[in-house]
Amino acid sequence: MAKRILRWTAALLLLAIAALALWLYAPDKPRAALEAAYPGEYRTVAGLRVRYVDTGPKDTPTLILLHGFGASLDTWEPWAKSLSAHYRVIRLDLPGFGLTGPDPTGDYSDARTLAVIAGLMDQLGVQSAALIGNSLGGRFAWEFAARYPARVTRLVLISPDGFASPGFEYGKAPEVPLLLEAMPWVGPRSLVRANLAPAYADEKALTEQTLTRYRDMLLAPGVRRAILDRTRQTVLTDPSERLKTIAAPTLLLWGEKDAMIPVSNAADYQRLMPNAALVRLPGLGHVPFEEDPARALPPVERFLAEAAP
Repeated sequence: MAKRILRWTAALLLLAIAALALWLYAPDKPRAALEAAYPGEYRTVAGLRVRYVDTGPKDTPTLILLHGFGASLDTWEPWAKSLSAHYRVIRLDLPGFGLTGPDPTGDYSDARTLAVIAGLMDQLGVQSAALIGNSLGGRFAWEFAARYPARVTRLVLISPDGFASPGFEYGKAPEVPLLLEAMPWVGPRSLVRANLAPAYADEKALTEQTLTRYRDMLLAPGVRRAILDRTRQTVLTDPSERLKTIAAPTLLLWGEKDAMIPVSNAADYQRLMPNAALVRLPGLGHVPFEEDPARALPPVERFLAEAAP
């Protein structure tokens, strides 16, 4: 009798494991279907096929919008529609994300990403632009301004990344938990939602349509492995000296309820950047341009319209 119970227990355990694996498993989605669902233009820049969207009058000042970790150019859709009335607005899927996807070089260093951004600007005939970046894209924006100062007219940094934080020490690649090694094969909708929800002060702002788009971009061919590779290659260095060199007028835009990069971090940027001003957004989180685009945009519009110093 005891042996029979053990056999049944083992069989039930195996069934539970199989069911869990089946629930977690998510293969890549076909590229052709994703490109049809999420339109864009493509150019090969430094050997990488880059997806981008270029809207607005070409004879107006240029804005370049840089998305955050795990996102895509589509995250900016509400802002891009409004800003394109008065500016040339260029958005791109950064290397390793969205429908740009994996970089064939396997290089996900900041230097490589900045070179791709500069190369796209060259191909589109853009000598200089205002850069708007969120989170990881915010780090790329200010790093670009430090490396290519003549090419940046203004900066809008929305909850930018760049300083050390738990799990990301200076001079040391982060340890990737063993469970994350399974990332290239998993992607249930509920798990994607659980990871996205903290970016919003009000989880109701994370719509089913937005969740579908984030999951689709996560399941784009090779993106999950590229995200792992980028994480392994991320080695932060103290940004203080680089930030001090940035002379471009800078707007720091921060949701007061940002649970991912707290608004208190803004003090570090203001201390180091000579021309940085902070606007706090009450009741909003890490992605205010998605959570409440109409309320978050006006301070950006006012900043962009200011006369050059």
